[in-house]
Amino acid sequence: MTKWMPRAAGALMLTTTLAGCNAASEPAKPVCDRACLVKLVQTYTAGLESNSAAGVTFSDEARIVENLKPIKAGEGLWKDVTGAGSAFSVIVPDEAAQTAGWIGMVERAGKPTVVAVRLKLDSKGSVVEAEHLYSDINSGTPLGQSQLANLQTVRPGLLADVPEGNRMMHDALITLGATYYDALDDNDGTKMPFAADCERHENGMVTAGGTPGPSPLPPQPHPIARDCAGQLSSGVFQYIATIGNRRVFAADPQTGLVVGLSHFPHPMDFKSYEVTAADGTKVEYTRDNQMKFDPFDLPAAHIFKVGADGKVHEIEAMGFTTNLNSPSGWD
Repeated sequence: MTKWMPRAAGALMLTTTLAGCNAASEPAKPVCDRACLVKLVQTYTAGLESNSAAGVTFSDEARIVENLKPIKAGEGLWKDVTGAGSAFSVIVPDEAAQTAGWIGMVERAGKPTVVAVRLKLDSKGSVVEAEHLYSDINSGTPLGQSQLANLQTVRPGLLADVPEGNRMMHDALITLGATYYDALDDNDGTKMPFAADCERHENGMVTAGGTPGPSPLPPQPHPIARDCAGQLSSGVFQYIATIGNRRVFAADPQTGLVVGLSHFPHPMDFKSYEVTAADGTKVEYTRDNQMKFDPFDLPAAHIFKVGADGKVHEIEAMGFTTNLNSPSGWD
């Protein structure tokens, strides 16, 4: 008895220790899994449409910012939404970061309105941060009608699952999404892996790739490249001073969707700059011949679709204009 008992006890202790190590090495299950996050966004946006925040659990420390202004649950869109929007809805659930993003449509003050939402959960599964961006669509103009037509249903490619064997890891998607802001800021379309068929929509307007709709600018004798990479490399966006408050906050490997928020100041204080047209012609852009805009800021949301080839095929973006150098609301 005395010879084998210590060994048996030692073996028992070792087994118990190893079991504890294995349990400790297993990643903790998220409070809200992917399906839960999708349901959260659906409940949250349905609450906006029904003018009630009652269906969402907010943390006692919750902060909510809408179009750069701090609000409380039940204020802002909860009061101003006058009806449901179209079927247009893109959800980006991020199980790893316990956050989610959404771009969709509502009716606000009787007008069709595109909205972006960011939700962040705390360790208990309560919403600790919520952020809303919205912009009305002026459906009374040809441009607005074209925008609204593209905000009725979602492009199929955005919602399609990526084959399981071709999915990128979560962190790799986040890193890839961030390259868009570098590509735009540096006027270098090679910094993001754009697919040849990449198409960007902004507030429903086709701004790269695809078939262009009505434009607020007059036709150009030497048009700029329309593909996503070539357009950025042309230098046409040099009037954007910088891109601040960059937050690529959610990625969903299942769909290859990545979503980010950012803040574009447009001081419009340049004298002129040179742009390379699609035919190689050098075109001088000035405040008088191209960019007749007053200074403004553009807070924006972008959703990027990364396909099985690791390239960006669709970009769905929205934003609204406000005063230059506006505070973020999170300061």
